[in-house]
Order: sequence, then C-alpha cells, then structure tokens
Amino acid sequence: MRVIPIASESLGVRSLATFIEASGLKILIDPGVALGPKRYGLPPARIELETLQKMRRKLQGYARRADVVIISHYHYDHHMPFFEGLYESSSEEYAREVYQDKLLFLKHPKENINFSQRKRAWALLRNAEPIARKIEFTDGKTFDLGGVRLEFSPAVPHGREGSKLGFVVMVLVDDGSQRIIHASDIQLLNRKSVEWVVEKNPDLLITGGPPTYLGKRTEGSWETGIKNLNEIIRETNAEIILDHHIVRDKRYQEFFDELEVRPKTFAGYLRIGDRPLEAYRRELHRREKGERVNLPFLSDRLE
Repeated sequence: MRVIPIASESLGVRSLATFIEASGLKILIDPGVALGPKRYGLPPARIELETLQKMRRKLQGYARRADVVIISHYHYDHHMPFFEGLYESSSEEYAREVYQDKLLFLKHPKENINFSQRKRAWALLRNAEPIARKIEFTDGKTFDLGGVRLEFSPAVPHGREGSKLGFVVMVLVDDGSQRIIHASDIQLLNRKSVEWVVEKNPDLLITGGPPTYLGKRTEGSWETGIKNLNEIIRETNAEIILDHHIVRDKRYQEFFDELEVRPKTFAGYLRIGDRPLEAYRRELHRREKGERVNLPFLSDRLE
C-alpha cells in the first residue's frame, strides 16, 4: 500500500487528512483542513491563512482522484462542509468535488453522537446524499471492496471517556499484505480505542496525540498518552505516525522523546521539516509586525 499524508499540524493546519492507495483502490480519509479561530487570544497569522489555502488545493487534488471517502467524525478539520468558511477554506464547489460520485463511509450520524456533530452530520448528508455514489454508515462494520478490507471500530470517545466532544470511528485498511489503522482523534486517552488497536495489530498506525496544549483542562493527558502509546508500540511493533493535537503544543518533541519508539509526524514521514504554525502564532504575529523572532523551523519557508 502507498500512504500519503496530506495535511496536519506539522504541515501547518489542523487536520489528519490521509490518502491511501491499496490494490488500485484510492481512499481519502478525513478530508478536512481548518485553522483554530483563536489561539493565545489571536486570530490566525497571515502565513497560517496562506498555508490553509495551499493545503486545501493539495487536498482537492487528492479528492479528485479518490474512489472512496471516509469520515471518522464531523468536526470541520475532519470533513468538508458545504458552506463558505474562511477558517475551513470550504465552499459548496469544493465539497461537491470531494463527495460527488464517491463511495462514502461515514460515522453514524445519529448513534453515539453529540448534539453539535449530529447537526453537522445532518447538514452534510442533506447535501451529499443526492450526489454520492453510495453512502454507508460504518460504526463496528466491515466492508470488502474487491480485495481491500475496511474494518471500522465501534464508536469510541473523542479523547477521554465521557468526553463532551462526542465519538469517532477508527478504520483498518487491509489489502492482505499490510494493515494500516487511521485512528483519528482518539487522543490516546481511552482504553476502548487502545484495546481495539492492539487487537487489530496494525503494521502502521496513524493517530493524533493528546491535546496537552489546553493546559489544566487536560491535566494528566500527557502521562496517559505516553502510557497508552507505549503499550501499543510494545504489543504491536507498529510503525507510528503521530500528529494532530499534540503538535499544537510547543513541547511535542519532548512527548516524542518519552516514547519507546520515536514516531514520525506527517512532515517527518514526507521527509520535510515540521511547521507547527499554530503553536507559534504569537511569534508569527510579532514577525508580521517586523520584529526579529527566532523560530524552530526555517524562516525562508515562511516567506
């Protein structure tokens, strides 16, 4: 199988969008990109908005190629809405390009879902149902697509047990020679998701770390995330791609250092330097004002 990370925090935006080619089948997982409207009390810096547009164009290119689109849950950094959105770089035209004539595998829109995501799922389905080739609800189900097996987890918490942010589904892509799990927004914080990953024993795990950037609201999540991911590493020996929420924390490299096997970010998997723009939003705004600011990534990449 061929795995192509599309967009993520290490590439400058909020996302975990991934493209997988398996036995000729082209699969796009979580086709959303977004920016945090506020961080440190600041709106996105200019370079963040420019990077969002770049990532949107990249994602749309892969969407045009895709046969299958998978959506793990209905947050806007994981699916494409049908409205004009500045911080989602979204539009009806872009959304039609993502969903039209595609086989859609979606988190169930009514079961194990909070009110906010239920509303977003309804808005998506209202617009996508008339144009999609077919829509399947996935929670706990398995599908065989001509030799490529898609196995979906039951709905698991978005983060800790009892999370008010709702639920997500993970997906195992198995072509008979390699097993890849995309575990979106489990945040490595609940036992149900960790046990499912260990049971399925993937060769490659693509996942997001805990949202430690939120400080006291996520007290203990650093330690829990380390413990749970180290368990997965020991039990599965999987290669790990780790990105998303953890990379919004400037200390994410320290988190990586505490793991028994060092993971790669999306950028690292692509063999380019990390650009965790949101984590450095304050510095980016100061830089826009003409101040000289030291950043841990190459300044010429930001011009």
